[in-house]
Amino acid sequence: MAYKKLSEQVMELSNPQRSDTFVKQFQEAVRAGKIDGAYLPERFTMPKQFTRRGSTDTYQKDTREMIFDHTPDFEAWFEETNRELAAARRGGNIKPSMEAVESGLVDFQTMVEETRRKMQASFEKGQALGKGRAKTTSGKKKK
Repeated sequence: MAYKKLSEQVMELSNPQRSDTFVKQFQEAVRAGKIDGAYLPERFTMPKQFTRRGSTDTYQKDTREMIFDHTPDFEAWFEETNRELAAARRGGNIKPSMEAVESGLVDFQTMVEETRRKMQASFEKGQALGKGRAKTTSGKKKK
């Protein structure tokens, strides 16, 4: 049997910003009996950088260390889970960054199209506002 620590496995994630979700899914899999794992007395710091609301400060969270049986079944579970976490996220997209584009997590052409669409919508909104203001100000007479 090959045992491995959860902290070592977290480092193999394609997207370390998803480490908190991975740890929750891992613990759920242990609870459900899909993975044989046990808590260890120490803790480790997850690689995810959390941001405080209304601030640019980042911080990290600790979680309980676990040891687990590194089996082919676990490897298959990890491959699938890692792929899901790297691909789509519920509640939003991966933040566009140089690293995200270079690693293939974000499609550059999709970003380009979305940027052009937003710029065009903003331009049209500005044009419509200008026309609307021109009509209202010239149409009213002072008493």
